[in-house]
Amino acid sequence: MNIGTLFIVSAPSGAGKTSLVKALRENLDGFTVSVSHTTRAQRPGEVHGRDYFFVSHAEFETMIEAGEFLEHARVFDNYYGTARATVENALAGGQDVLLEIDWQGARQIRTLMPDCISIFILPPSLRTLEERLKARGQDDPDTIARRMRDAISEMSHYNEYDYLIVNDDFDRALADLRSIVVASRLKTGRQSEVYKDLIDGLLA
Repeated sequence: MNIGTLFIVSAPSGAGKTSLVKALRENLDGFTVSVSHTTRAQRPGEVHGRDYFFVSHAEFETMIEAGEFLEHARVFDNYYGTARATVENALAGGQDVLLEIDWQGARQIRTLMPDCISIFILPPSLRTLEERLKARGQDDPDTIARRMRDAISEMSHYNEYDYLIVNDDFDRALADLRSIVVASRLKTGRQSEVYKDLIDGLLA
């Protein structure tokens, strides 16, 4: 049975994680991006069920009590979490799963699923990170200042991850991300299941 691989992608806000994952989905088949639950407000252009499942604090806490999350954390006064069933069902069906989560969630999942592959994305500089946050036009100066402080805290956990990508040139960063996913699919254990009949025939 071909079991999918779980990929974790983390980055400080403004590093380009969401844009890279979106581009990867458009360039590579065979994996699904798990949609997280959150209690934060829906931003302009976001779609419920595509970008996030937007729920109330009460709904989220009920799900925590029911043990429905693979991981969850409180970030910027809001909850974020990954539903257990969504990930486990996709992996069992042979799909690779990609999670966009912060370092707290990544640490929880690595404990539960040590075979996962974790990737951290860095901006090329703090100045670039701040410029990207301002360019969004979604946050006031105080919020941006807080995001910058939290970004430094988030980036201090980069060495807990298997791979590190610096998003200076978007196309190069996308190629790096894609290469990690493709290389994982070529591991002997996975290929031996995909090509079991071929291998049996070659060794008959």
